[in-house]
Amino acid sequence: MRYHREAVVERALGVLDVYGLADLTMRRLGTELGVQPSALYHHFATKQLLLAAVADEILARGPHGPRPEHWDDRVALVCTELRDAMLAYRDGADVVATSYSFGLGAAAPYDDLVAALADGGLDPALVPTAARTLLHFVFGHVTDEQTHLQASSAGAIDDDPWPSSDFAAGLGIVLDGIRLANRSGIEKHTP
Repeated sequence: MRYHREAVVERALGVLDVYGLADLTMRRLGTELGVQPSALYHHFATKQLLLAAVADEILARGPHGPRPEHWDDRVALVCTELRDAMLAYRDGADVVATSYSFGLGAAAPYDDLVAALADGGLDPALVPTAARTLLHFVFGHVTDEQTHLQASSAGAIDDDPWPSSDFAAGLGIVLDGIRLANRSGIEKHTP
């Protein structure tokens, strides 16, 4: 049976959510779809390109509310929506962060952050670094949350899931730093 690209991504999301990133292999995905793994390469030349499509789908399925007018409210919403999208899938942070880092996908949050920061009148030299810093905070925070939850659920650590998150407080600290850097004229070096 032939599958469309969307069906392959859909099944890959299911495998990711049930088994995790380590077990999302072309072989397992082929077995799930009832095809040889080589048939999947018709749609995705590499596993990394498949994961990029999965990352983009995780983001597309995440929440997308109306954008506030003020730049820092927009930034907070983009970061919160990114967090919620990644938390919705097992190992979602690893998939999205890796795809972004490889430059293969998951670029929409960065683009949204750059637009919000630029609209806020931030120094253009600061905008790319500020956007990446925000992404690094969100990726790291969600990875920490997911790792703790999965380890706790699997009995790998003797700890209950955390009752609450300090995500909003940490995001506020990062935003305060961006405001301060912009007011102080601190130049950030971009790669």
